[in-house]
Amino acid sequence: MLPGQPPTFRQPSASERPWWWRLEDASGSPVEAPEHDGQRFASQADAESWVGEVYAELADAGVDAVTLFEHERQVYGPMSLHA
Repeated sequence: MLPGQPPTFRQPSASERPWWWRLEDASGSPVEAPEHDGQRFASQADAESWVGEVYAELADAGVDAVTLFEHERQVYGPMSLHA
């Protein structure tokens, strides 16, 4: 029997990284952006920093807006990625 994976090698759980963005099209329906799907963050600041860094890539992938969640609670949004 193998021992459990050390914390440095296992993926963080949703409880450890509760912040995430729902990527949406213009109608508010979820959009898949394979390079960016499944991103989760330890803090609201980390999530906001990430979206600030990749918003142009998200828009190029067909994402029109994002909505921020902490676990299943909607924090804010939708927030447009366009000027």
